[in-house]
Order: sequence, then structure tokens, then C-alpha cells
Amino acid sequence: MPLRVLIVPDKFKGSLTAHSAAAAIAAGWRASRPKDRIELLPMTDGGDGFGAVLGELMEASSERVAAVNAAHRSLSGLWWRSQDGRTAIIDSAAIIGLAMMRRGKFHPFQLDSFGLGIVMRAAEQGTARGIIGIGGSATNDGGFGMARALGWRFFNKAREELLEWWRLHELTEVRPPRVSSHWKVTVAVDVANPLLGPNGCSRIYGPQKGLRPQDFALAEKCLGRLASVMRKQHEIDCAKIPGAGAAGGLGFGLMVFAGGKIKSGFDVFADCAGLSKRIAAADLVITGEGRVDRQTYMGKGVGQVARLCRKARVPCLAIAGEILQPDDAQRIFARSRALLEIAPLKSAQANAARHLQQLAMEMAQEIRQ
Repeated sequence: MPLRVLIVPDKFKGSLTAHSAAAAIAAGWRASRPKDRIELLPMTDGGDGFGAVLGELMEASSERVAAVNAAHRSLSGLWWRSQDGRTAIIDSAAIIGLAMMRRGKFHPFQLDSFGLGIVMRAAEQGTARGIIGIGGSATNDGGFGMARALGWRFFNKAREELLEWWRLHELTEVRPPRVSSHWKVTVAVDVANPLLGPNGCSRIYGPQKGLRPQDFALAEKCLGRLASVMRKQHEIDCAKIPGAGAAGGLGFGLMVFAGGKIKSGFDVFADCAGLSKRIAAADLVITGEGRVDRQTYMGKGVGQVARLCRKARVPCLAIAGEILQPDDAQRIFARSRALLEIAPLKSAQANAARHLQQLAMEMAQEIRQ
């Protein structure tokens, strides 16, 4: 009997977008089981590719505005407007993303989120709310640059305006914009870290952006001062909220400077896609991502798909670039395969679509016709 197969992968970071991964899996599956009814549903948890996935689900049109990247180099800032015109969708990684930066060329003290604020200002015109996915940023500025672009101003004791986030340890006054915004902002996050401390953004995610151990103290002092002044002057205390440390503290910044509300990026996607109903209507679900690891098992996107499948009693297969702790994978997936089983690392990364297609074909062959 033909099966109803739902293919719902995340991106294979550095190799494939979620859309490309879904297409490769579908091609392999169809090669073995051409009669199955296949539905493609690329997934996002708030990181790179968030805008494209959510924009497609909401039948949104893409728009552009002149902006800058994290290093203040000019770019065409992409965002999406929903079909009814009321909602703007913004993907921070497409504006201030780490993947856009040449590795080692810039230190995080040289980067900020100003460009995101430019795009937010443009997207706010004519829309009632914004949904902003913030994963994959190159910044660690606590949303300082974004706030400046929105009209917030920062001063030290000498009444000098601070224009670089690494000087925030001097901060004594924060002045709000002259015109307040009524835009409702949902902040889609893919991690639950606080702003500060051993599990905060600087120590946990700073190193992958270029922060060195000797930079931690200054970064913490700057973001801690920012949080302290906002708490004392504006009675806004968000530093400990889970997700405040997402995207180098951008979660914090969007809460305190734009009135944003934190929400799991996966939940934003699942609600928009009607994911639970789609899973319940399927006979089989196939998911995947670049690396299945402890974060997956603890409930990141692909793990959440597996959880929903268990609840609906629908088998869930997983295909990943690599699978760590395979015993745990066996516990949450009906079957799982990794590209590294059939290809060395360099080939798995460079030819991910071809290998993904092959594994999907093999897994389909294992199902009785």
C-alpha cells in the first residue's frame, strides 16, 4: 500500500538548506517507492533559513531595504511581508549572520546588530507585528547596535555618546527613542541561555564567533552594565529570562528595546505549519539535520518532531550528517542513518544532497512494498 510520507528536515548547516535537504530526501525516497504520497515541509527552529521557511508557510512576499551587515558593510536587507500585510518576518542570520563573515577577519568587538535595526524600522511600516528569528548571528552586543538603529542612545558619565558595544562598561544613561513603537515583536529563539554568567552568551557561544577567553571579562562587564542600567533607569529586568542570551544577547536586546516576547523558534514554526495535524495525517515521518546530538535528544527541532510523532504513534525516521550517542538515537527514532556511514567527512559536506538522496533510497527499500 502507498504510504503518506511527511518529510520535515532542518538545515544541514554549512551544506544544505532545509528546502534542499527535503528535496534530496524526497528524490531518494521516490526512486525506491514512487507510489508513496510525499509532502515536503522544510523546518526551522529560529536559526539560519528561518525567514525562507516561515515566509513560504505564510505565503509571504519578499522585500528588501538598504542595510548593513554585522561589520557595517552595505547589503540588501531581506525580509518578508505576509499575504495579509500585517506580519513582517525577519531572519537575523540573513542580515547580521555569522555565515556571512569571513572567518577570522573580524573580532566580535568590531561587530554589532545595527543592520537588524535598520531592517526592523523598514518592516515596521505598514505592519502590525514582527516575527524575528535570531539564531546564527555573528554578534555578541546584547542588541546594542539594533537599539541604536531604533533610536535608543547610550551615554557615559562624561555625557559622551557610546557608539561601540565594547565601551558599555562606561554606560551611565540610556535614552529611549523620541517616538515609541507599537509594533508587537515575537522573538524566535533556538536556545534558552540567560544573558550573563557561566551559561550566558559570551562564554557559551562567544568562542564560535571569535571571542577568546581573555575577552570574556570585558564582554560580561559590558553586557552586565547594560542590563543593570536598563533595570535601574527603565525598570526592565530581562537578563535571566531563558533565551535572553540567544544570538549574543539579541534575545535580551529585543525584549528590552523592542518589547519583544521570547518564544521557541520550533514552536513558532510548528504553530504556523499546523505540524501536529500534518504528523497525525501521515503514515511515516522523515526528519533530519546536520548533527544529531544531545541537544537534539533534549528537545531541539528534530527531537521535537520525534516527540510529536511518538505522541501521534507515527514512526519517525532520521537522516543526519552525523549521529552522536547512537543509543539515544535508537531510543527516539524508529530508524536513523548518517551520511558519515557512507562517505568521509569532506565528501559528506561537499556532496551532502547526493549522499542524503542515497540514504533515503536505501531506507525506503527496507520498507516492504
